[in-house]
Amino acid sequence: MTKLFVYGTLKQGYSRAAWLEEQTFVGDAATVPGYKLYDNGSYPAMIGTQCHSVVTGELWKVDSRCLAELDKIEGVPALYQRVAVKLSSHPGESVQTYLYCQSLEGWRDIGCRWPAETSGDAV
Repeated sequence: MTKLFVYGTLKQGYSRAAWLEEQTFVGDAATVPGYKLYDNGSYPAMIGTQCHSVVTGELWKVDSRCLAELDKIEGVPALYQRVAVKLSSHPGESVQTYLYCQSLEGWRDIGCRWPAETSGDAV
């Protein structure tokens, strides 16, 4: 089993959550500082940065068959790359996640959570 950090459409309640139905949910999780999310309207992209922000999401235990399917769905290695990342929520542990490897031109910087939280009193 591989531990996988997800932060977008694979999270519970979102469009690709069904791919993780037969896997094991470990819990809510957050990266160590140095990651940021961008949104194109349909899905997010996480990148490594020099900033101090963290990304929140979920941690799952997935079997090798599921991981191979997710790699195809996520477009590894052309669209995303699966890489090791450390989590502040699980110190000392390195897990797998997907980092975006294409241009982010036109994408909106949303910081640490997808979907981005919006304030009802925005001007």
